[in-house]
Amino acid sequence: MPTCRDMTELSTEYLERSLGWRAWLGVRWHLVLCAACRAYYDQLAKTLRLLRGRPLGGIDAAMEARLLAARSTDEGSTP
Repeated sequence: MPTCRDMTELSTEYLERSLGWRAWLGVRWHLVLCAACRAYYDQLAKTLRLLRGRPLGGIDAAMEARLLAARSTDEGSTP
């Protein structure tokens, strides 16, 4: 059975359904037993669902200007 540390890497493969049956079963069993990893997995799954619903694309010019202005303000405040 994978450790909690292993689960951070295996969760993505589990979601992508790219694990072999033994690894899949180990991840599945770990998720049944470990509430912390189950919460991590649930959060990862929700994030991926939200990102899949968003169109990919660039940012508009106004947003780019705001981001650059915020960056230059942050860089100016560091000693």
